[in-house]
Amino acid sequence: MAELTGLADDRALLGRTSTAERVADILRSRVAEGYFLPGTRLSEDSIGGALGVSRNTLREAFRLLTHERLLVHELNRGVFVRVLTVEDVEDIYRTRALVECAVVRGLGEPPYALDDLALAVAEGRRAAREGDWKAVGTANIHFHRELVALAGSSRTDEVMRSVFAELRLAFHVVDDPRRLHEPYLARNREILGTLRAGDRDGAEHLLAVYLDDSLERVVEVYARRVADGAEGVG
Repeated sequence: MAELTGLADDRALLGRTSTAERVADILRSRVAEGYFLPGTRLSEDSIGGALGVSRNTLREAFRLLTHERLLVHELNRGVFVRVLTVEDVEDIYRTRALVECAVVRGLGEPPYALDDLALAVAEGRRAAREGDWKAVGTANIHFHRELVALAGSSRTDEVMRSVFAELRLAFHVVDDPRRLHEPYLARNREILGTLRAGDRDGAEHLLAVYLDDSLERVVEVYARRVADGAEGVG
């Protein structure tokens, strides 16, 4: 399987000090990138063999990701990539609004360190020119991750890392990623420009409206997709 071939390439990242946390980091990234789609059963033998880790280490990694709500353990069936409900998506966006808007509100006096935010905007524009709408979605997540990073809080970064990874589970069941992600390319640029101008209040307003609109769009397409049978993916 192609996803396992790619996973084997990550084996070098483990080095000699393989830990469940590092395995969880790799699997979290792979789930976020769509190598393992919602509803996919994760094989202990295949994944453990690809990464060269013990069954106990892999099970601990699965436990960590289950705690993060990325995986789910089903009795007598195994471990699966979680399929979100519409209520999950709504809760994710409530968390995003609480955290992201608070970060912008608390930025202090300009100028702000916006280089990484600008790189995420450029990443999205480049992916759009190439017609890679999945990569546009990834760049959009990077934009919001870098926005949160402006708070300079490792704890906030860690909390939102899980939130953004969970959000990607919803993105992966959307059948028209261009329609979902394209409108936010310009809005990301607008937020960046407002922050460059030192208008923190204006940026917070743009972000709040952005998140409301994004929630409405994601719930619309996600609910329709789930109604069509997304629970059976995998």
